[in-house]
Amino acid sequence: MLDVASVRRSFPALQRMVHAKQAVYADGPGGTQVPQAVIDAMTGALRRGVSNLGGPFAASREATAITDAARAAVADLYNAPSPNDIVFGQNMTSLTLALGRALARTWDPGDEVVCTRLDHDANVSSWMQAALEAAAVVKLADFDTESGRLDPAAIAEVITDRTRLVAVTHASNAIGSIVDAAIVTQLAHDVGALVFVDAVHYAPHGSLDVQRIGCDFLAASAYKFYGPHIGALYGRTELLAEVDAVKIRPAPSEPPGKWESGTQSFESLAGVTAAVDYVASLGTGEHRRDRLVDAMRHISAHETLLSERFLQGIAAIDAITLYGPNGAAERTPTFAIDVSGVTPSEVARRLGAEGIFVWHGHYYALEVMQHLGVLDTGGLVRIGFVHYNTLDEVDRVLGVLAAIAGG
Repeated sequence: MLDVASVRRSFPALQRMVHAKQAVYADGPGGTQVPQAVIDAMTGALRRGVSNLGGPFAASREATAITDAARAAVADLYNAPSPNDIVFGQNMTSLTLALGRALARTWDPGDEVVCTRLDHDANVSSWMQAALEAAAVVKLADFDTESGRLDPAAIAEVITDRTRLVAVTHASNAIGSIVDAAIVTQLAHDVGALVFVDAVHYAPHGSLDVQRIGCDFLAASAYKFYGPHIGALYGRTELLAEVDAVKIRPAPSEPPGKWESGTQSFESLAGVTAAVDYVASLGTGEHRRDRLVDAMRHISAHETLLSERFLQGIAAIDAITLYGPNGAAERTPTFAIDVSGVTPSEVARRLGAEGIFVWHGHYYALEVMQHLGVLDTGGLVRIGFVHYNTLDEVDRVLGVLAAIAGG
């Protein structure tokens, strides 16, 4: 069982006070806070001093060691076959845009790219732009607006023998729905298409496993799993080698270096390793991968309790509409709601005045909001919990929501 009190002591930001009330970070889907271990790793790298890669001196060798350690850590987090399958970039969006431009060079006019309306726009617009460069066709698979679920059959309906890539989210950053990425991958591979999985929202809530999924690419951002602002992409070894990256001439010609534009943030890479090690510290096992899987089991169990408490409480407030799955097992602890008669921005403002941090609007999930019919009316309010949140915090959120809904 997760020791939440001990977990919370690891996160300095959780001590923030707002109007003499302890802040409630219910904005996890937009980015998590970081434990002290991550802060120490990043400041330690800066304090010691690092230089760029490839120099014959100590500070440069330290940069190489930091980079290698971060690749190994993310390889364990993703269950990638090799650390050299891991590419770092400024964020998931920039990595996806760069990969899209590279893959577009291998497509012919009339080829197809499949995305879903459940996805964050980084996993829609990136591929729309890539398709535009190649004169390819973009197809969008719908999700069910009532249940919030993405039925793999909806993707199967739009895949053809001209499909070159299927982009799918592992979990919706907007309404919390979890997607079976392994089934989607099999459907795509059956017609010879590649698969790109956006795991940004799923990463803090469940075990990632690119080998189980079988996908060709998977990306996440460390700031969603208790680390710094940096993105990490997994690519299948042979694809990273075969596909021509968009790069400058002095850049390495072999992966993963050929996919990493310019100098990386070495302090952020140190923070990535610390973030992965922090998560692993919550589990047990002989190897870090084993500890990560065990830790996510404990995290998931705690977050299920948070979800069940929130779902039960929200169902008792008549003026509130919940979007997405009704069952805790079908979703992450991320909830999109609408309060009748109160704009999303006003709900977020009033929660913020009580020291409760949430997001409102579309949170870059444009297709989701448009499909739900709320894009032009201010979007929705998004409330999201992670493993450092408590049942008392859930109750506090519910209490303020009930007051807002009651006028």
